[in-house]
Amino acid sequence: MKSFLRAVGLASALVAASTAAQASTNFASYLKCRHTTLTDFPGTIVEAAVATPELSTLVSLVSAAGLVDALNGPGPLTVFAPTNDAFGKVPAPLLGLIGGSNELLTQVLTYHVSAGMADPRRSLIPTQVKTLQGQTLYVGYDQDGASVNQSVAACKGVKTRNGTVWLIDSVLLPQFK
Repeated sequence: MKSFLRAVGLASALVAASTAAQASTNFASYLKCRHTTLTDFPGTIVEAAVATPELSTLVSLVSAAGLVDALNGPGPLTVFAPTNDAFGKVPAPLLGLIGGSNELLTQVLTYHVSAGMADPRRSLIPTQVKTLQGQTLYVGYDQDGASVNQSVAACKGVKTRNGTVWLIDSVLLPQFK
């Protein structure tokens, strides 16, 4: 019986040590992400997006909607930029519907932009950020990392001459009226 209890105790200690080590690693990643410095880009938000291959779909949609000048404006602006993979997750009929209407496309794209500087890594309590589209987003940071609504945001943003760009893993959709 003693050897059985020792074996159970040893197994429990190993599980606890493994869990503690994993928690320590997760906490280190958690802190690292919160304190990562922004990457500096010498151009505008649009120029940074053009220079980022993962944002080619967003760039073409911004151009199609006629928003290039607005995103090249003085700012500061914050853009939560869906990657090509994020656009790939949107069902084709929905993407076609949005892309087929300049009004809908503009609503969706401006829902990804806020005036001022918003950093999803800074708020431990979800914080509302008003978008240029007029509705609000929730940005926050928890054990899973930085988020914008239910989208995961990259730990490292890009600081441009007129604002900041954060890559996100899904397309944010406003409430349509």
